[in-house]
Amino acid sequence: CSPRACVGFLQVLRLLESSMLNAEMKEGEILPPTIQKLMKGYNKYLRPFFDNGPVTVGMSLDIASIDTISEINMDYTATIFLRQRWTDERLVFEGNKSLSLDGRLVELLWVPDTFIVDSKKSFLHDITVENRLIRIFPNGTVLYALRITTTVACNMDLTKYPMDKQTCTLQLESWGYNINDVMFYWTRGNESVSGLDTLQLAQYTVEDHYTSVSEAIYETGHYPKLVFHFELKRSILYFILETYVPSSLLVVLSWVSFWISLSSVPARICIGVTTVLTMTTLMMGARTSLPNANCFIKAIDVYLGICFSFIFGALIEYAVAHFCTLTYIKNILYFNMFYGHQLHNFDDEMNGIVTTISSPCDRAKRRKEPDACPAAAPAATELAVDPSSPTGSEPKPEASPPEATNWCFIALATFRKLLGFISCCHIKNPHHIDNYSRVTFPLSFVLVNLLYWTYYLYF
Repeated sequence: CSPRACVGFLQVLRLLESSMLNAEMKEGEILPPTIQKLMKGYNKYLRPFFDNGPVTVGMSLDIASIDTISEINMDYTATIFLRQRWTDERLVFEGNKSLSLDGRLVELLWVPDTFIVDSKKSFLHDITVENRLIRIFPNGTVLYALRITTTVACNMDLTKYPMDKQTCTLQLESWGYNINDVMFYWTRGNESVSGLDTLQLAQYTVEDHYTSVSEAIYETGHYPKLVFHFELKRSILYFILETYVPSSLLVVLSWVSFWISLSSVPARICIGVTTVLTMTTLMMGARTSLPNANCFIKAIDVYLGICFSFIFGALIEYAVAHFCTLTYIKNILYFNMFYGHQLHNFDDEMNGIVTTISSPCDRAKRRKEPDACPAAAPAATELAVDPSSPTGSEPKPEASPPEATNWCFIALATFRKLLGFISCCHIKNPHHIDNYSRVTFPLSFVLVNLLYWTYYLYF
């Protein structure tokens, strides 16, 4: 451009700057005289009562909403109205009415450096303007209100999930002023927090809430702290319909195989494998809404593990029953053959012994030879006298009979008992396994459920 055009452009810029300065001066001139008087000599970098002790700041909360409560991230997101109230002796003015100022004038005043402890992220709403409120009362009291949405960490104990209760907190502290400069207090005690009675949450109900005042101790000193506690109880109805009822029905479905014939191998295998795979899918789906890397064994995991054990046990029961069915006839034939062979040998031996003993007498009777047997009778009945006795009249002890026959009887009796004991260890009828399972599986499942619900609901 030509030198004259550049000079003209610079003159236009100077005129615009001067007009903007004049507009700012006029805006300052149109401020009410009361505000001008208050702002005269006011230093926003110095707290009230700078040389006369700490300034007390009262706080109250209004919970507008609790948007999300995340077990995965262990935090909650809430929108709150934070109200702070303190007295600044430099802002005392005459009159009986309060002054409501534009929120943007807060930049001209001293405000507490309050922050939210354990906040992961927070922001101040600015639609359509920044949601701030400044109100000054004649006695110098300042009311400062903010609308904030914040995500705050909440340590959760998920051991009894989904029958758990979680206690979360909202902590307010001063960032730079210690207890010698600023003191915090709740304006109305436990009633300083409102909005929870009408709050509607998806999975929780607010059972209790209360406030407390404490101090935060750091390396740089002691700082004022206000804590709001609220207890959340999870609604279990959703989980009963979503997880507990389906898993229980799968367990009952696995019991149907007990009423199917053992010879129906495809039907029973199909029911067992299908229920096991369905239960596995249900267990995987229940874990997706929970943190994967934690050390909690949750109540829902315990119940799903119990259901999976019963379903897997029903499948193993059929495997055992089918195996017993296959070996049933083979075992019966084995025992009958072995046991019958021993009895046959025993009967042959007994018949041989009896025949040998009775043969001389029988032949004598048949031939009518009286001298064949009587000769042995007196010898059996006479008492022999022992010549070595002092009196010579004591009878001799009879000679013991051969013990071979007695030993044979004892061995055969012992062997018979051993065979009986072995036969008792085997299932005589495989169909009885299903009969027993029809009773033991349901009773065991009911008993385990009673113990489970009693422990997690009352302990």
